[in-house]
Amino acid sequence: MRSRTHRYEGSRWLMQCAIGWVLLALMAFGATAQPAAQAKSPAAAPRTILVMGDSLSAAYGLSTAQGWVALTGAQLARSHPDWRIVNASISGETTAGGVARIDAELKRHRPAVVVIALGANDGLRGLPLKQTRTQLDRMIAAAQASGARVLLVGMRIPPNYGPDYTRDFEDNFRTLAAERKVALLPFLLEPVALERASFQPDNLHPTAATQPKIRDHVWKALAPLLK
Repeated sequence: MRSRTHRYEGSRWLMQCAIGWVLLALMAFGATAQPAAQAKSPAAAPRTILVMGDSLSAAYGLSTAQGWVALTGAQLARSHPDWRIVNASISGETTAGGVARIDAELKRHRPAVVVIALGANDGLRGLPLKQTRTQLDRMIAAAQASGARVLLVGMRIPPNYGPDYTRDFEDNFRTLAAERKVALLPFLLEPVALERASFQPDNLHPTAATQPKIRDHVWKALAPLLK
């Protein structure tokens, strides 16, 4: 009788030990698994490059995918997957239009970098240079106030309005970049400006085949801002 009781007590003791070991194992697993689960976090949202431009950036006469902005987006996907590009360019846009729109675009996209590529239509219309400069300055100031870095893209125009206007128009971009301490690309079309075959029949807008050259030209000034 005593032997059977001892066997019973021994079996119960072993069962209790086994339950205890299981509980300890579960507690240990939970302690190690919880930090691992906490370590997993959703991927950070990509940072944004916002392009505020005119028809030269809006892929006028082309499909959107053929323009230098979209081509830059494809390059970002390959080399900087933590970045994306948003094209807020509008054909025919002047600096006045850019000033009117930039606050809303900054609020909507919260960009880390803003590319300002406006002014060409101001020059083609012979608008007052001081007015163009003031409006570009306001755009730069708004972008900087939002915490974004700025790339100012310059432009040159034909000498239709005389050498003084042509020279001072180009100098506007250099002066603003120096005063606001922002990156400057002096002339968007520099790689192709002297190649007639690089332009559509209007002799103003680059062809699709030319867009990769413009992308590469912009990229040299843009890439340092992504670091």
